Amino acid sequence: MARGIRKALLAGAWYPASARQLRAQIEAWAKELPLEKKGMGGDLLALVTPHAGIAYSGPVAAMAWKAASGRHYDAVILIGPSHRVRFRGAAISDTSGYESPLGVLPVDNDLADLLIENGSGLQRISDEGVPENSLELQVPFIQVLLPRIPFVPIMMGTQDGETCEDLATAIVNSTRNRRVLVAASSDFSHYHAYDNAVKIDGKALAYIERGDRVGFLRAVETGSCEACGAGPIVVAMTVAEAWGCDGIRILGYANSGDITGDKTGVVGYAAIGFFRSETKEEKKDGSGLFSAGEGSSGSLTEAEKRELLSIARKSIEDVFRGGFSERVFYDVGRRKELPETLKKPRGAFVTLKKHGMLRGCIGFIQPTRPLCDVVADVARAAAFDDPRFPPLRSKELEDVKIEISVLSPLRQIEDINEIEVGRHGLYIAKGSKAGLLLPQVATENGWDRLTFLHETCRKAGLPGDAWRDRDTAIYIFSAEVFGEDD
Repeated sequence: MARGIRKALLAGAWYPASARQLRAQIEAWAKELPLEKKGMGGDLLALVTPHAGIAYSGPVAAMAWKAASGRHYDAVILIGPSHRVRFRGAAISDTSGYESPLGVLPVDNDLADLLIENGSGLQRISDEGVPENSLELQVPFIQVLLPRIPFVPIMMGTQDGETCEDLATAIVNSTRNRRVLVAASSDFSHYHAYDNAVKIDGKALAYIERGDRVGFLRAVETGSCEACGAGPIVVAMTVAEAWGCDGIRILGYANSGDITGDKTGVVGYAAIGFFRSETKEEKKDGSGLFSAGEGSSGSLTEAEKRELLSIARKSIEDVFRGGFSERVFYDVGRRKELPETLKKPRGAFVTLKKHGMLRGCIGFIQPTRPLCDVVADVARAAAFDDPRFPPLRSKELEDVKIEISVLSPLRQIEDINEIEVGRHGLYIAKGSKAGLLLPQVATENGWDRLTFLHETCRKAGLPGDAWRDRDTAIYIFSAEVFGEDD
């Protein structure tokens, strides 16, 4: 059956109906942006872009799409929340193209069919006559900044973890031989006073920047953060991680108050890029994650360990003092005095224990950010954002002991006999699911090698014996572990 063309329903209201005016506006915004190359090398895997009226969010959307311009893609998978139609799961537009004043952007229906084949919760839906701004507002940007590239428009009717997981898995399994950009369409906080909106959005961006999609989705579900496209963002984060993302950059942030001057009730907009670099020391394996030689990047001195523990505790204390900024993870002036070792990129986890019992544990795996920043960030996250525990209360802090694990690079293995219990931690990934357990977890629980593998699979949300599957990637790493009781 022939598929029709979806008409431009929002032209003349949400964006200019004149092709000349529309193109000139997008090109002007893109031209004004001095695109920094630092941190943007390698592949751009996914992005987050806003979808309000173009006069309000257009400059920020241009930041996102300009980061993609000049790169080669076979297709764009565009994911947005469904504002107008209610349904369960996610749905792909049943059309051959989207019309805008600039022409027709074709839909890659071969890729769409493959996504439906690989996604149990995906369906086709007719969106003819449905003025869904989360998708339509992106079409002109694709046409101007990624010309001649088709797309797959997907709406999420529900944005729960199960729907996100199903869609992310479908994307990962459908794009093995394609070069695809995933774009998540979302605005952030809605109708708060300017300063409060900036604070709320800063918290959301902090979750995203450290790759904590579970914490981000939980924060949106509980109301401490806002994003109408939280589901699309989580899908983009999940897919980017499966493809080997090792750098997340906030490309730009603004809200409607910056445009209109009315700061009484604003809407937040952010442009975010998910990048993958590939250096001579790194090799991308079949799962999309990076491996590097095992071993540390240099042992820490006792003074450096004490400094990191102090940073972690100060980060938590600052929240209770009300002086903590969600977008600044460590005092800039103090940072200049730190040893260079603590400014080098490392992965790290911070574990909180109260009377010897776990009270929170959050980490950042990839060595893409300075160690001092990572420790400050994940210490706060362990205290307030671990979904297994309620946020830490100020009266608990004196009973909490902090433990830090500074990670070596991950190394993929083929033979499980390489795993040394007590020395190695495990990271297991299959499809879009992944889980990590630190070396000390196996020791503390008295596990042998097979039990350690089983429990890491369960941490990833996989069956306990999934480590045996051919498409499961197993990584080992070591960790330098130290704490306030040492």
